[in-house]
Amino acid sequence: MNPLLLVVNAGSSSLKFGVYESDGDKVLDLTYSGRVTGIGSTSPRFRVGSSDRPGLVDRELAAHEVSSLDQAQALVSDWLAQNLKRDPDAVGHRIVHGGPNYHDSVLVTPAVLQELEGLASLAPLHQRNNLHPVHVIGQRHPLLPQVACFDTAFHRGHRDVVERFAIPERFFQQGVRRYGFHGLSYEYIAGHLKRHYQQKADGRVIVAHLGSGASACAMKAGLSVETTMGFTALDGLPMCTRPGRLDAGVVLWMMEQGMSHEDIQHVLYYESGLKGLSGLTDMRELLASDQPQAELALAYFAYRTAESIAGLCVALGGLDTLVFTAGIGENCPEIRARVCRHLEWLGLTLDGQANQRNASSIATGESAVSVLVVPTNEEWVIANKTLRVLTGA
Repeated sequence: MNPLLLVVNAGSSSLKFGVYESDGDKVLDLTYSGRVTGIGSTSPRFRVGSSDRPGLVDRELAAHEVSSLDQAQALVSDWLAQNLKRDPDAVGHRIVHGGPNYHDSVLVTPAVLQELEGLASLAPLHQRNNLHPVHVIGQRHPLLPQVACFDTAFHRGHRDVVERFAIPERFFQQGVRRYGFHGLSYEYIAGHLKRHYQQKADGRVIVAHLGSGASACAMKAGLSVETTMGFTALDGLPMCTRPGRLDAGVVLWMMEQGMSHEDIQHVLYYESGLKGLSGLTDMRELLASDQPQAELALAYFAYRTAESIAGLCVALGGLDTLVFTAGIGENCPEIRARVCRHLEWLGLTLDGQANQRNASSIATGESAVSVLVVPTNEEWVIANKTLRVLTGA
């Protein structure tokens, strides 16, 4: 019987899942795709779709039904038990941080789980939540294989000049280096380009993954050569609640003001970025607002994103193709236009009408740089990696 694969992607306020069929060699069809959003909020929601019924389930939930990740996982487990014809053969998980020792996906063992838990301080918004379903499934189904798929793995193999910080060697030996994140998304985009835009895939490509978390990655021949995030997921582009690039002296100053580690961490992970500049985190609300703080946040996000893209051109020696992906990158023409206006000096010219309708190609025919909009699919990548580990391919 061909393997049935469950993919779980647990975040700070959401739980996404997918069920995939395979032929034993490759992932074939997405049987179900669903998510619980707004966990711990006043308006959570449960959605499930299938290939022939996109709106199979779309249900508002009472706040008490999913006030925690535990409850969200129980809700998903109950639904799967009622709707799957058989149990999955393996579960694949998105794990944000793999640290210095994991270059590829691995079967979860007690030793692996213990090491990944030790990395939680490097990704406090994500790591513990990513690992929570691993614990729960392991307790309930101890013989079910589980596979950890890392957001950092795609960026492993960078040159020393890219990976290192200019600090003493002893810190590098302790694992302090530039890891990079959103690797599962970038790996999907790299594969998509190879399948549909082979000539572009072989060229100089920068992918802007713009969502609540945001980063950009420079690729050559489908491989990461540089990225904007570093040791943690705080670095690089500004994000919904994280600042992006920040002078380390600001953190030292906060300490001098008597702020504790917990206070500083809360400011950097939950109060900064778009929220810090405007009080708002939703890009749609920012675009609809007439407040000057909202305009500042939008201008800052576009400017710093373009600045980082320009910096990545150094690693590539130029730019042939720019790709926008993730929630903001795929669905927000205004942000794409603002970013691209800062990059017109590269010879990049946007087709306004194509951009407004979220077309797959949004540059003009005269543009020196191709600009694409490609929906990402991290779950599909996780399913394929899980299958490879399961089959030993």
